Parts: sequence; C-alpha cells; structure tokens
Amino acid sequence: MTFIKSLLKNETQIVLKKIGEPIPELLISDKDCMSIAFLDTETTGLDRVNDVIIELAIKVISFEIKTGIIVSIEKQYESFNDPQDTISKEITQLTGINNKMVDGSSIDWGHVDSILKNVELIVAHNASFDRAFVDRSSQVSPNLVWACTIQDIDWLSKGFSNSKQELLCYWHGFFFDAHRAMNDVDALINLITHSSYKTNRPILELIENAKKPYYFIYAENFQYDVVKKDKVKANGFWWNADKKVWYKRIKFDEIESEKDWLTDTIYDSTFDGRIEEINLVDKYK
Repeated sequence: MTFIKSLLKNETQIVLKKIGEPIPELLISDKDCMSIAFLDTETTGLDRVNDVIIELAIKVISFEIKTGIIVSIEKQYESFNDPQDTISKEITQLTGINNKMVDGSSIDWGHVDSILKNVELIVAHNASFDRAFVDRSSQVSPNLVWACTIQDIDWLSKGFSNSKQELLCYWHGFFFDAHRAMNDVDALINLITHSSYKTNRPILELIENAKKPYYFIYAENFQYDVVKKDKVKANGFWWNADKKVWYKRIKFDEIESEKDWLTDTIYDSTFDGRIEEINLVDKYK
C-alpha cells in the first residue's frame, strides 16, 4: 500500500485536499488527558552546533490518553528569529524565509519555557534534529521527554515505505505548505490523528513508545581489521571519535539479537561489548 485505501477511487486519479489547523474532536472529556507539545524549527542549515533557528512553532494539544482523540488546543506560539547572518539562497528557496522577514525578530525563550513546563511530552518529526537546536536555548526542554514521529511510529508496518513527512501526508490524502514551522506542526498533528485510523492510531503508538527507553550497544574489545570494521558499519553502527568506539542505538527487544550478531561477527565466542540504557529524558539528544 502507498495511498490509503479511501483515496483509491480509480486507478488513474488521486484527489488531495489542503489541510489547516487540527480541529478538536471533543470540547471536554471526563477521561484522563495528556498535554503534548508539537514543535518544529526552520534553521539556517543542518549543522546542529553552528547553525541557528530562523523560525519556531509550538502547538500544545490535549489528548484523551486511551483514545488519542483531540480534546482541545491549549496553547500555541510561533516566531521568526534573526540569525544575525545572511540566510542562504538555498534555505530561502526551501522555506520561503529571507532576511527581510526575520529582521529584528527574536524567539522569546522565557515564553517558550512557560509553555513547555506544563507538557508531558514534546513531539517532532525527526526529533533529534529539532531537539539539538531547542535544547541550546530552552531551560525546560533538556529535562523533558521527547518523542519522534519517525522513530516512534512504525510507518512500514502500516504500509508506508518512506517516513518523510510530506510523502506521508500525500499518501494520507492531504497537502500543506511545507517547510514553514506552524504549517509543518499542523500537518504532523493531522497525520498522526488521521481519521483513516479507527484503531491503533499513530498518536497512541507514539505515546506508548515514548515511555520506552533506548539502549546503546558498544562494539568494544575486538581485534580491529578492515573487514570487521566494514561489517560493523554496514550493520548500522556509528563511530564515536571522542570515545573511540563503534556504537548503535537499539530497542530493548533488539538487544539479544544484536549481541548474538556481534558475537558471531567480531568476537571469538562470547559477547565482549557493552549495553547502556538511555534515560528517557535523554532520548534524541
């Protein structure tokens, strides 16, 4: 499957609609609710250390925990931010944001923190990217749990071969003006609460997976050679230049299979690496 079944009117035509702000499905609920902040950044580039935010958007939604139904839109905030440097032509082409639009603007991080301090979860599409920028300026964000709509939702099991947000939205029957922060936030909320999901809504899967820690598995203490290094790299391990070690982020139910793979591939008979649990508030840092 690519497009959801309800869109397949015939074999030659798909009709997409433009979406706007998500609409609450209930105005009040007597069930347990959860406040979730959806967040998106537009930046001067992909360098998480040296590039800066040029636009930030946050929308806080109250959900029924058991159903994933939107009860209310609690708060929202959006702002440009002057990077004090020239925004590249490529970034302007991608986002539509230029230096004139952001001139003199700045994000009120005190206000951002006043919004985030009362939420139970921060959600972003590719959370590790957005978190790297937000954590640099927010006093609250580094101590909250983040969830990622790429990593914490199994889109492949739902029939989608790519987790790029624009594609997922197209495949669910709607489009939006992408790469503007609040548009991306609204589209993401519409995506994971889409009406085509009568059960097992993506928002519920996201909330559940946000409670689960990740683990680092370290490939240590093995006799180095190029063949072993290439096999480890091909299996998704990354090189940490500071710690001089190969590592991979995995889920709990992947630990034993990864240990067995490393044992068979680089160790003689027993696993001689290391497993480290990642604290929930440190996920996607």
